[in-house]
Amino acid sequence: MTSTSRLVAAMTWPEAGRCAPDAILAIPLGSTEQHGPHLPLSTDTDVAVGLCRALAGARPDVLVAPALPYGASDEHAGFAGTLSIGREAMELVVVKLARSACATFGRVLLVSAHGGNAESVGQAVARLRAEGREVRVHEPRWHEDPHAGHVETSLQLALEPERVRMDLAAPGDPRPLVELMPLLRASGVRAVSPSGVLGDPTTATVAAGRELWRVLTAALLADVARWWPQPAGAHR
Repeated sequence: MTSTSRLVAAMTWPEAGRCAPDAILAIPLGSTEQHGPHLPLSTDTDVAVGLCRALAGARPDVLVAPALPYGASDEHAGFAGTLSIGREAMELVVVKLARSACATFGRVLLVSAHGGNAESVGQAVARLRAEGREVRVHEPRWHEDPHAGHVETSLQLALEPERVRMDLAAPGDPRPLVELMPLLRASGVRAVSPSGVLGDPTTATVAAGRELWRVLTAALLADVARWWPQPAGAHR
């Protein structure tokens, strides 16, 4: 993680201005949506923020913007607490936000940790890059259960264990996402899993979460190094 010195929200505008010319602005994109009875609604946002802070901790040219905690979460309608702005609004918000960021920062990285944002964010980035703006998107991926299962529960256990209610964790629909996707698009998550869980959170552990954070952070660092190589000799 990083100190508050890398967080844009903690800076004054002159401080941000001094850092901006050489900085990559990392913007966490998440959601506020159900993650079963055992995980907080902020789970996707927490993952995006955690990755951005880890990136800033590893690269001195990265600053972290405040997170966008709302996304396209219509598939989670019917679960209390889910707050969705939908695909069209998500695309527009990302376009407007990145244009504003690019007025100050030459390089903007979107870290989107909610799968439902993928279509909107992808379209926004294509539009922004067609305008000549240096904007990239990284989406953390894993091959295990897709929602509120082993992976996300392990990540939260490693990040903020006090926010995980393991006594309420129970397996949900175990089918792979490729099989579930037509049903999710047609009827939403609630029709497939009344608890909102897709996978099995009961196998989650802190140790698994730490390893997952290591793997996901390494993948993010590799993408950023490919897009924007760090200057030779740069170090903290």
